[in-house]
Amino acid sequence: MVRGKIQIKRIEDSSSRHVTFSKRRSGILKKAFELSVLCDAEVAAIIFSAKGRLYEFSSSSSIDETINRYMMNDINASQTIKKKNAAAEQTDPETELRKTLERVDDLRGKLLGEKLDECSIEELEKLENQLATSISKVRSKK
Repeated sequence: MVRGKIQIKRIEDSSSRHVTFSKRRSGILKKAFELSVLCDAEVAAIIFSAKGRLYEFSSSSSIDETINRYMMNDINASQTIKKKNAAAEQTDPETELRKTLERVDDLRGKLLGEKLDECSIEELEKLENQLATSISKVRSKK
């Protein structure tokens, strides 16, 4: 005999709902146990009934250990994501273009004689050499 498909929706009859909950709860806990044994995985399952009763399974000695391990892993994962996002921001083409545009604009201002108060002696000497080279190129083309 083939089982018929059931429609996944809330069961209206409370006694049928309770029976279904009990059967499916035991099925989920059995599957969690099987997964832990067959695959040597650390498994934890927490189920709250409609009345607030707690049902739990843990393949380790304590569900608290598994939850603490999960929390530590979650913290490490969020830190990794933050690092990846920071690295992505640094290599973002739009950000790089903005930085390049700022540098070019700053250099243009310095070549036009603006913002020279912020320059060190070495920077002023470089600017002088660039201007001298540019003037000689213009004179040679002229």
